[in-house]
Amino acid sequence: MSISPRELSIATGERIQLVDITRLVQELVDTERCHTGYCVIFVPHTTAGLTINENADPDVRRDIIQSLDRIVPRDDKYRHQEGNSPAHIKASLLGFSQTVFIEAGRLKLGTWQGIYLAEFDGPRQRAVWVRIIPA
Repeated sequence: MSISPRELSIATGERIQLVDITRLVQELVDTERCHTGYCVIFVPHTTAGLTINENADPDVRRDIIQSLDRIVPRDDKYRHQEGNSPAHIKASLLGFSQTVFIEAGRLKLGTWQGIYLAEFDGPRQRAVWVRIIPA
C-alpha cells in the first residue's frame, strides 16, 4: 500500500460552486485497499477550498454560497489588483484541507455528509491532492 499522494483533476463550471467529490475520494480509498486509516485531502489553490457538509439537499449548498456572498461581497474596496479578493477570502474561511477517518475500507462520514471542493474563482481546472495513510 502506497502513501504517496494521488491527484484528482476537477473541472468547475461556475464562478462559485460546491462540487461533491466524495465518490472520487472513496474510489481512491478503494484503489489503495486501505481498511483502516486516514484520508487527507488538500487543495493547492488560493481561491478554492474544501468543506464537509450535507450532501442530501442541494439547497444547503446554495445557502452556504449565498451566506458566504453576504459575508464577503463581490464588490467592496479590495486592494488586490486581480479583482478576485473575495475568492481568496472565502477560500481562507473554509480552509484548504480536510482529514477523514477510514474504517472498514470506507470514508467515515456522517449519514448526510459529503466532501466538497469549493470553487470561488471559476470556471477552472482544479487539482485536489489525496493521501491515504494506513493505520
